[in-house]
Amino acid sequence: MDQLLQLWHNSGLYQMTAGQGLMIMIGMLLLYLAINKNFEPLLLVPIGFGGVLANIPGAGLAEAGGVLHMFYTVGIESGAFPLIIFMGVGAMTDFGPLLANPRTLFLGAAAQFGIFLTLMGAILLSIYNIPGFAGLSLADAAAIGIIGGADGPTSIYVASKLAPDLLGAIAVASYSYMALVPLIQPPIMRALTSESERKIKMIQQREVSSREKIIFPLLLLLLVAFLLPDAAPLLGMFCFGNLMKECAVVDRLSNTTQNSLINTVTIFLGLAVGSKLSADKFLDLTTLGIVVLGLFAFSIGTASGVIMAKLMNKISGTQSINPLIGSAGVSAVPMAARVSNKLGLESDPHNFLLMHAMGPNVAGVIGSAIAAGIMINYVTG
Repeated sequence: MDQLLQLWHNSGLYQMTAGQGLMIMIGMLLLYLAINKNFEPLLLVPIGFGGVLANIPGAGLAEAGGVLHMFYTVGIESGAFPLIIFMGVGAMTDFGPLLANPRTLFLGAAAQFGIFLTLMGAILLSIYNIPGFAGLSLADAAAIGIIGGADGPTSIYVASKLAPDLLGAIAVASYSYMALVPLIQPPIMRALTSESERKIKMIQQREVSSREKIIFPLLLLLLVAFLLPDAAPLLGMFCFGNLMKECAVVDRLSNTTQNSLINTVTIFLGLAVGSKLSADKFLDLTTLGIVVLGLFAFSIGTASGVIMAKLMNKISGTQSINPLIGSAGVSAVPMAARVSNKLGLESDPHNFLLMHAMGPNVAGVIGSAIAAGIMINYVTG
C-alpha cells in the first residue's frame, strides 16, 4: 500500500498544478492550429510540442540539466540560432522584387514604426509603475519593442544583448506572433482598406539581372556595416546566405543552408522557445505584459505599412500600389507576403500580389536588422 501511495505521489497527475494544466492546453492549441489549420506548422509544431514537454510535471525537461534547457542555452542564449536562421533566410530570399520596385523600401521602413512606438510605450508603463512593467530599463524596453518587427531571430538576438532576463518571454511572444500572422493581420488590413483598394492591380515588374542580385547584398552589407556596425552580425549572415544563392558557384553550400541546415536549427529553436512556455516562467505579469505589448507592436507595424502604401498613392496621384502589400513590410518572410496575396485574391481571383508583396517583405527584414543595430548602438553606446 505504501509503495502504491509513493507511486501515486511521484506521478505527474499528482504533481500537476493548475498552471501546468493550462499551459499544456495552450501547447495543444498551438499544435491544433499548426496541424488542422495549417498556421505556419514549421514554427508552431515544435513550439507547441516544446510547450507540452516543458509542463510535464516532474520531468524537468525545461529545467537545468533537461534537454530543452540545453537546446535553449546552446542555441538561443549564445545567439547562434538567430544568426544561422538569418543565413538560411538570406539563402532563400530573392531581392529581385525589391530591386524591381525600390519604392517598396518605404513600406518596409514604415512597418518598423511599431518597434519605436512600443519602445516609448514600455518606457511610459515603467515610469508610471504599471504592474509587470515597474523597473523596466531602457534596454528592456528596446528589447521588447523589437518584437514589432515580427522577426524572431532579430528579437532573440537583441534580447540576448540587451535584456537576457527577458529573453524567454520575448522569444515566445515574437515567434508566436510570427506563426499567427495569418490570424492577426487580415482584420487589420481589411479595416484599413476599401474593397476597391484591395482590387488594385499592380503592373508586372521588370526583369532584374543576375549581376544586380550579386552586387546588391555586397553593397548593402558594406553600407550598413560601416555606418552601423552593431547591425553587421545579422545583416552579414543574411547577405552571406543570399550571395551564396545568387552567385551560383556554391550550390552545395547554398542548398544545405536553405534546406537541411535551417530546418535542423528551426526544430531545435522551436523546442527551445516552447520550453519557455512552462507555467512558472510564462504565467507572471511581466511575461504576459510583454506578450500584450508584442501584439500591440506587431499590429502597429502592420497598420503602418498599409497606411504608408495609401499615402504613397495619394502623393503620387495614382493607384499604383495595392495597400495590402504594405502589411508585408513586417519581417515575417514569406508569411506576411502570402497573407497579402491571399486577401488580394479574395477581392479579385485574378489579382496576384505575392511577388509585389515580397519587395516590402524583404525590405522589412533589412529594416528590422537596422532597427536592431540602432537599438543596440543607442543603448550600449
